[in-house]
Amino acid sequence: MPAAAKLIHIPLEWYRQMRASDPVSYDSKFKSWNVFRYDDALRILNDHTTFSSAARGGARDSALPSIVGMDPPRHRQLRGLINQAFTPRVVEQLAPRIETIANELLDRALSMGRMDLIHDFAYPIPIRIIADLLGIPVEEQATFRRWSETLVTGPRTDALRGRSYAEERSASLRDLNDYFLGKLAERRKAPRQDLMSRLIAAEVDGERLGDDDLLEFCRLLLIAGYETTACLIGSTVLSLCEHAEAVGDLRRDPSLLPSAIEEAIRCYPSVAGTMRVTTADVEVAGQRIEKSQSVIVWIGSANYDEAHFDDPERFDIRRSPNRHLGFGVGIHFCVGAPLARLETRLATGVLLQRLPRFEPDPSRPIEPVDSPFLFGVKHLEVSVTAS
Repeated sequence: MPAAAKLIHIPLEWYRQMRASDPVSYDSKFKSWNVFRYDDALRILNDHTTFSSAARGGARDSALPSIVGMDPPRHRQLRGLINQAFTPRVVEQLAPRIETIANELLDRALSMGRMDLIHDFAYPIPIRIIADLLGIPVEEQATFRRWSETLVTGPRTDALRGRSYAEERSASLRDLNDYFLGKLAERRKAPRQDLMSRLIAAEVDGERLGDDDLLEFCRLLLIAGYETTACLIGSTVLSLCEHAEAVGDLRRDPSLLPSAIEEAIRCYPSVAGTMRVTTADVEVAGQRIEKSQSVIVWIGSANYDEAHFDDPERFDIRRSPNRHLGFGVGIHFCVGAPLARLETRLATGVLLQRLPRFEPDPSRPIEPVDSPFLFGVKHLEVSVTAS
């Protein structure tokens, strides 16, 4: 197994074994089907009629935004509003701000000679951009991160850790909802030039959005637009730390950076798996799955499928084509993908331009993000010196 995969805790051996021997398997403990091969994953993600995204629980009981667990036509109507926040023009206009933030954070790190690349760099960049979009004070980002870290763990972690952790997660969700409801009330009284105010004023089929929909939009932007991008920035940098030859190639030819980011997304997708619910009895790879059963599509495994990627466990910044599923596919393709790509490319570019080397502290163990569905690391202590 490649060193980077081991450090980022990608279960390559498990993926490999399951693709070969049990590509569609039932997990009796969590009462769900698991899908590991690329072709099966692609079929399921593209078939929202048979494999529904509709969540089994209510939106208020879920950390994930309702639009992620929604099918057409409502999904199409609400997604149209989100698309307005991530048009190519809007995203490209954020580039100078992203570079400014990245350089400010690096200036601070250089003054100290070291930094936790996750806590001091990968997390602040996307959350400050999301804060700008929503019109939320940057100084409140620490509170956001605490809530987000708890919420992304999910029900599987509740089952492993017990009732007390489930209660903590529910409390974080209540606090987050109360926070956003307060901000929304402020915007109704005094609208601003921010996305939250625009969402309040928006209409779908001639009706304004209710608090539930507005809350879900805010949670989507916070959790999906911040936590996953921070994981991707951290994983990208860690993968480069493990592949000195790739760093050398990128320093000599910065035009390779976009394809390097795509390879990082393939190898270390921030979202390792996604869930669907069957709307009818269906057969997948010879296995009969009955109606109303949960199906987990392991994107992480699909991205290493030997049938679609040559030498899939090799990190290759020149890989082409690279039709990974790191941002999903179909109607639920990640709406924030252009922004995540831009933030990761610019953040990584700043590090490559300004640091002759950045090496992990070997005395600090690299811990994975505590979530069954997210790839990333909690901390990455590095020594930094200016060029």
